[in-house]
Amino acid sequence: MTLPGKPLPNIGSARRSFLKQSGALCLSALALAGCASRAPTGRHTPGATGSQRPTPPPPPNGKGATPVPALRSGARVAIVAPASAGINAADDAAEWLQARGFVPQVMPASRARLDPPYDYLAGNDADRLADLHAAFADPDVGAVWCLQGGFGSWRLLDHVDYALLRRHAKPFIGYSDITALHLAIQRHAGFVTFHGPMLAQDLLAGKREPTESALLAMVSGQMGPGSWITPPLDAQATELVPGVASGRLIGGNLALIAALTGTRNAIDTRDAILFIEDVNEAVPRVDRLLGQLAAAGKFDGVKGVLVGNFTRVTARMDDDQAQGLIYPLILDQFRARNIPILAGWPSGHGDPNLTLPLGALVTLDTARGALRLDQPVVV
Repeated sequence: MTLPGKPLPNIGSARRSFLKQSGALCLSALALAGCASRAPTGRHTPGATGSQRPTPPPPPNGKGATPVPALRSGARVAIVAPASAGINAADDAAEWLQARGFVPQVMPASRARLDPPYDYLAGNDADRLADLHAAFADPDVGAVWCLQGGFGSWRLLDHVDYALLRRHAKPFIGYSDITALHLAIQRHAGFVTFHGPMLAQDLLAGKREPTESALLAMVSGQMGPGSWITPPLDAQATELVPGVASGRLIGGNLALIAALTGTRNAIDTRDAILFIEDVNEAVPRVDRLLGQLAAAGKFDGVKGVLVGNFTRVTARMDDDQAQGLIYPLILDQFRARNIPILAGWPSGHGDPNLTLPLGALVTLDTARGALRLDQPVVV
């Protein structure tokens, strides 16, 4: 039986596989459907004003995470699997990247899978960590893109060389179980990371636009300070509590956020816009997760809340209907705090999956149903 391999050694370099480059991607030609700076007409709760209030300027002394170098056309992209992986998924992802003009670099553990009971892991901990370190350390790699989520990213957190990641900061893309790495990088390295679609889980699965174009526009630098991130017209968010708030955008998968509470990698919600989403969590479990975070004081410094996709909540109704079952739980926790709440935001396990720049300063405007970037996320 193959074991996950702890404790981890100090990793230097890792083996790499290279695929040939074909074509060139012109990022400037990407369609930005759903991510334009215009403001859509949002859905509102009864009693909420239908007119759009002027959005105030960002706070002058706010401090967000450090922007990372933009992903350039034709750049090398490392495919990593810090959690789980699927058979042939890495090579299919490499073909997807090639077709868009990037040079894929398949990191070894993304092709691996352990024996039971650790068959949920893509390679042992040392190999997955080595891939992550090598992808960041390689100056020829322009982005580190996660193959998929699953389980197991948390196993790496205490062994990651955050100083190495900070010295070689670059776009790091993923969500779901990858939330563990997002939170840890925010805590210990301090650069912007991207809660966005993964290669196998979203892009090979054919999630609809603007899943792909929104991500590429953001990491290529087409969206800068003052740009609005807005859902497509058929996926507009719902204003639960009206208002405008500015702060660091932080969060991700609710279950992972709760799991890391009490550890050195716990979420820092001070002066933050909190984003949460999840999948396969029934209503009672969501209630318990929210209650845990509230009891730990993790909602005390929050300036606003962005509620993403909650999918597969119950088998008795479809995701759009079931999503509404979560809203009373959110209001129970946050209504008395008198902060703006925008729900039904299409980021996470739903379709489409809009990219969010974690650690960046943003303004949440519930009347617009949108987020404004208040700092550069790439340079």
